[in-house]
Parts: sequence; structure tokens; C-alpha cells
Amino acid sequence: MFKKILIANRGEIACRVIKSARKMGIKTVAVYSEADKDARHVEMADEAVCIGPPPSKESYLCIDKIIAACKQTGAEAVHPGYGFLSENPKFCAALEQAGIVFIGPKPHAMQAMGDKIASKKLAMAAKVSTIPGYTNVIEKVDDAVRIAAGIGYPVMIKASAGGGGKGLRLAFNDNEAREGYQSCRNEAKNSFGDDRVFIEKYIEEPRHIEIQVLGDSHGNIVYLWERECSLQRRHQKVVEEAPSPFLDAATRKAMGEQAVALARAVQYQSAGTVEFVVGGKDKQFYFLEMNTRLQVEHPVTELITGLDLVEQMIRVAAGEKLAFSQEQIKLEGWAMECRINAEDPFRNFLPSIGRLVKYIPPPEEPAGLATRVRVDTGVYEGGEISMYYDPMIAKLVVHGATREQAIARMRDALNRFVIRGVSSNIAFQAALMQNPRFISGDFNTGLIAEEYPKGFNAASAPHDDPAMLIVVGAAIHRRYLERNTMINGQLPGHEYKPGNDFVVLLNDTQHAVVATPVAGGVDVDYAGEKYAVRSPWQFGQPLYQGTLNGEAICMQVERVGLRYRVFHWGTQADLIVLTAHAAALQKLMPHKAPPDLSKFLLSPMPGLLADICVAAGQEVKAGEKLAVIEAMKMENVLKAEQDGVVDKLLAKPGESLAVDQAIIAFR
Repeated sequence: MFKKILIANRGEIACRVIKSARKMGIKTVAVYSEADKDARHVEMADEAVCIGPPPSKESYLCIDKIIAACKQTGAEAVHPGYGFLSENPKFCAALEQAGIVFIGPKPHAMQAMGDKIASKKLAMAAKVSTIPGYTNVIEKVDDAVRIAAGIGYPVMIKASAGGGGKGLRLAFNDNEAREGYQSCRNEAKNSFGDDRVFIEKYIEEPRHIEIQVLGDSHGNIVYLWERECSLQRRHQKVVEEAPSPFLDAATRKAMGEQAVALARAVQYQSAGTVEFVVGGKDKQFYFLEMNTRLQVEHPVTELITGLDLVEQMIRVAAGEKLAFSQEQIKLEGWAMECRINAEDPFRNFLPSIGRLVKYIPPPEEPAGLATRVRVDTGVYEGGEISMYYDPMIAKLVVHGATREQAIARMRDALNRFVIRGVSSNIAFQAALMQNPRFISGDFNTGLIAEEYPKGFNAASAPHDDPAMLIVVGAAIHRRYLERNTMINGQLPGHEYKPGNDFVVLLNDTQHAVVATPVAGGVDVDYAGEKYAVRSPWQFGQPLYQGTLNGEAICMQVERVGLRYRVFHWGTQADLIVLTAHAAALQKLMPHKAPPDLSKFLLSPMPGLLADICVAAGQEVKAGEKLAVIEAMKMENVLKAEQDGVVDKLLAKPGESLAVDQAIIAFR
């Protein structure tokens, strides 16, 4: 067994690999860019080596620097994690040439499966079901339109070297095929250095289901059941679960056996994933691609099988045989994973960058297969979310005896996950956990687009009982006033004693309440009803836990100026609690209209202005491309919302933009 390994990655996955290596008694080496000098994976590892400036192409993607770090520290092997160089056969070959073991598949398997065109042809030869399409490289945009029309819309335009939702476009007509082809090539070239694309038929009402495979160097290959990955937004996975609520035993077995056949065709060693698209009506499945690496969602497989996939990868790389057969692999309970990302779901999921002022994940509950809550993360309270890398904050994983129990535990864990300083998608994840289609298990990859056609907003978010929010808000404010009274230091007998009559402002509507302190909490009279709110909560604690009329309640509370921002089961609401006198005065205050910004194109996120597609004096039509911003490894195209004429260009390509910075002014 190796004595020391280097992790050629960062963030959550680097921390995950370090944990397994430490359990096995293996020393670890972290590499980091200058932006990550204070990162969690750097602190966790036994040694750490700086490999360059923040941009990935100058640090985490530099093969020579990583090999130099191995030689400097004496690392015998490298675990690549996922992303970056994890599926780069040149990296794998360079390590072997340097006498360093790559903890992953061999270069020939990686090369065969990493190229989507070559892998599809190989799958066909191995008698694996494949999607109809055109598998040769398409050189010209006119050819792409002709081929797409020939296959029949809708079609998928896909980068041959793509992955993670990048280099992927869906087209329903010639215009979308033309634009999608060019955008797909640009994104693929920027992300992977390879702009080859191909086109295949888009399967309608599809499920995205993947099979985890594991092989050793002795010819043993097994499948570790499936993962349901159909909850996606813009082809990016949002929630994953294992097993799938859609598959029956016969389909599961057939998919597993085809996945093993494909892995055997390339003499696959290590952990890998064969992805299938499954027709929603007939359960016919088709090969999509093979990921020759560890997947982001691997924890759900670990929880239902009891196997540590990182440990298995290390053992296989060290030459060991698999210690179990196909028949010995367990499938116990149900596991579910939510990706917690630094993005604002209420602003079209734009990236959110900044400092984690508060980071309090729900407490982990580990117990082998009975693990109930697990948090895989690479961040810490006070750390920075950088614009240079992907927006993942953590992976929240739960396990239950049944799917219903797993969903309930995920809802509770999301409700207790406190993140301040940057926006997160927790409210959106909580909404999905309450969506009837998701709960029923009857959904496909179109669920999010169909359920939220205008995006995720206050109207589409879950809504709590307003009375509960009003009553608890009044109780929280009454406790806040008590705390202020105690610390103000007035002379005995002259203390300020707040009254009990208040007005709660919720959604610009006033609600009169009476909040009376009692032992252990507050009694609230509202709308002719009496409510008993009991809690040991002290002002400043992010979680308000207690009971409302004897029923357990837990919600997040944050004081923002004069407001109380509360979060409960996906509902996010701002409350203002005033005395009756102050509420009357507020009605007399003049209303100031916000400034008119309709004549400006504003940057919706921090990022790099990659391109401006118009010139001063140019007429533009609604829907026309105006600018391209790169942030967190994604290309974001900004389009005109209405017809107009460009007046001035206020920023230049290559410029770093702040949120709401003006890019273009219109006449």
C-alpha cells in the first residue's frame, strides 16, 4: 500500500480523499493555487505545495507543476478527484512516465471513454444500446443545421470532450441549432481545449440514470447499482438519489450488465460511471457516456452499499483484487444528495461570491450504513467563495430506510443548514423536496424547467402559513426587546419597559398582534387566536428552535437592519415588527421611487467580461446577444430584453465586473 499520495484537486473532493487516505494510514499532500492558500484541504493535508496563480490553467491544470510537487514531497501516487485533470489521458501517461501511480483508470480506457464520439462507437461494438445520431465530427455550422434537421428535432448538440453540463445545447429548430453549435464549440474550447461537437436525437421525457462500476487489474468488474440523476437545471445535476424510484429489478440488472460489458471492453480499472438516458414511457435505455473518474454524487452509492469508493480506488491502484463479488454487494435503504451551491436562486441562479460570514451545516450523524446525515465540504466559516472555481459549497447527503424517510431527513437537514455572507440554493433545494412530482417519483429531466418556467422566484417558492410567520416573528422581536432592556444599563426603577402591542409587516401588509412574555417563551394574540410560543432561544442564535402550540418548530433567523429574515422549509420571508405608534408613523412617510436603470445593461454577477457583441450606434432587437460574461467556469450570454439603440459601451472585454456594474448604455 502507498505511504503517501498527492491529491491533484481542491475543495470538497480534496477533503473527501484526505479523509479516506487518513483512515487507511496514508499520508497526504495537497496542492493549491494562491487563491486557495487558506483553504480547508490545505489545512487538512499532512503537506501542501503551492502550484501557481488562481486561474486553473496556471495551477490546477498544470501537469508539470503537479509532477514536480510529487517529486518534491515523495508522493507515490496521485488521486485526481473530479474535474480538472481527472479525465486527461496525457496527465495519466505523464505520471506513469515519471514513475508515479495514477489512482484511476489506465490511459487507453480514459482515452476511449473520454471522447464521446469514440465511446459511442465502442459501445455499439460492445452491443450496448445507443442513441440514434451523427457520430462524426461536424466542422461547419451549415453542416450542423443540415444534420440536425436530418436526424429530426429536437436534437442535442454535444462537445466530444464535454462533461458537467458544459459544451451541451438543446435545439428545437434550425436557428437554435445554428446558435447552439457555435456556442457549444466556444464553451468546449474554453473548458476543455477541444471544440469538436456531434449531434444526437434528444429523447423526450428522459430519465438520467447512471450505473456505478468498479474494476481491478485482475479482470474483476462489478456494478454498484444505479443513481437517479434526473433532477437537473440546464443539464447540471441538482439532486441525486440511489436507488432510482423508476427502475424495476429487471431493468436495473440489464443496465448493470451492459455497463459492465462496456467497462470490460476497455479493460477498465478503478471507479467509473456509465450514464444512460432512459425513455420515460417504455423504460428503453440508451448509452449516454462514460465518466472515467469518481462522480460528484458518489456518496449516495456509498451509503446504500457500505463501500468507501475512494478507498476502493486506492486499493485497486495499489494492485489489490476486489474483496467482494457482484452477489455480495448490498443495496440497503435509500440515499439522497443535494448540491449546495453559492448561487442566488431568486436571481436566476447567478453565482454568488464573497466571504462565508456564517457557515453552520446540520450536525453529521455517522453510523456506517445507518448514516443519517453527511456533509462533504471544502469550506469553513470565514472562508472565501472565489470567482475562479465552481460554486459548490457542500454536498448534503442523507440516508433513510425508505425514500419517504430520506426525503423527510433531507428537508430537516436543509432547514438547519445556515449560510450567511453569500447566497445559496438551499431555498430551491427545499422547494424540490416538497414538489409533488418529485415526492411521487414520477419525474424526468424536464421537471425543473416545467415546474419553474419563469425561474425560481418568491411566487414559486414554498409558502408557509402566514399566521405562523407573524406569530413567531412577534415572539422573536419580544425576546429581542427583553435582551436590549437588560443590557441598556438604566438605573433601577427607571428601566424602559417595552409594551406588548405590536404590528408585524409581512409582504407590505400590517398585522396587529399582542406579544406577552411568559415563563419559557411568549404568548401571542393574533386575529382572534391565542398562540403559545415556547423556546430557549437567545438573540443572535441563527436557529430558532422550540414549540408552537406544542408542535416542534425550527427556523433560521437573521437580523438585517430593522428586518428579521426567516427561513423555514424553503420559505424565505422578511418581517418588520414595530410598535403600534411606529407603524402609524410609517404610513405617513413619503415613498421614494427607485432609480430608472432600464437604459443600462448591468452585470448580473461578478465575473470576467469575455466579449461585447455590439457597437455604439448599433440597433439591437429583443433576444439579440449583447455580451458574454465568464464566471465560475461557465459562459453566461446576456441578451437584449427589448428593441433599442446602443448609446455607449461602458466596459471593455477582459475587464473584471462587479455585480450591477453598467456594461452598455442605451439611448
